[in-house]
Amino acid sequence: MRIDLHSHSTASDGTDTPAELVRTAAAAGLDVVALTDHDTTRGHAEAIAALPEGLTLVTGAELSCRVDGVSMHLLAYLFDPEEPALLAERELVRDDRVPRARAMTAKLRDLGVPVTWEQVARIAGDGSVGRPHVASALVELGVVASVDEAFSGAWLSDGGRAYVPKHETDPFEAVRLVKAAGGVTVFAHPGASKRGRTVPEATVAKLAAAGLDGIEVDHMDHDTGTRARLRGLAADLGLLVTGSSDYHGSRKTCVLGEYTTDPEVYGEITRRATGAFPVPGAGGA
Repeated sequence: MRIDLHSHSTASDGTDTPAELVRTAAAAGLDVVALTDHDTTRGHAEAIAALPEGLTLVTGAELSCRVDGVSMHLLAYLFDPEEPALLAERELVRDDRVPRARAMTAKLRDLGVPVTWEQVARIAGDGSVGRPHVASALVELGVVASVDEAFSGAWLSDGGRAYVPKHETDPFEAVRLVKAAGGVTVFAHPGASKRGRTVPEATVAKLAAAGLDGIEVDHMDHDTGTRARLRGLAADLGLLVTGSSDYHGSRKTCVLGEYTTDPEVYGEITRRATGAFPVPGAGGA
């Protein structure tokens, strides 16, 4: 089985619609794909309706968190999307996205960049607006050569000249909320140091003690040494190890299935989940 547990659609900051994403996943030879848009489950229904035969969809979301001043992302799988407390927290995070993106746009203009809110909103379309859409605007304007370059200290990374903080959930609370909604939690790209400061291993250990299920090890932002270190950490803490592409369509260079999760780990994730179940494809439109 080929299993990719981290992807994004136009429901957040990807460039493929949810329907296009599942068709691309099937064409890439995947057996299982997780749709994990940022702080939203809005794309799930479209993905399920278009799900090709032979492909299974894992519903999920990537939750925006912050601990001790460090931003981190928590992948949440197979939770009940209507559970009130988790739904309210996701809406709180999403509601802060527009004013934050507007503030980043204003900062860029103060820096002499001719970006406009209308441009950022056009790029975001119906998705949950965020930094990647602002980054794409910088690419359109020729200010930077790539989205990755926009996420540097010079521009949009934590502490960058145009960075603006947003509401982010305490990860200990996020783990508790996801567990209460029947879901499973995995720390996304914990060693992605080029994105900014990373969470200390001591904090990861505390999260594991609080119920964190796993860490994403095989990821494009982790070099060989980082993966080896994270595998050792996972073994020490009794955490599951996942691998995923973090696919965003044309917004990033990674492709679906570039990194995958072991079938035994996937089986354990589905065994632990009680809020929702993987959806087998029935040959969608």
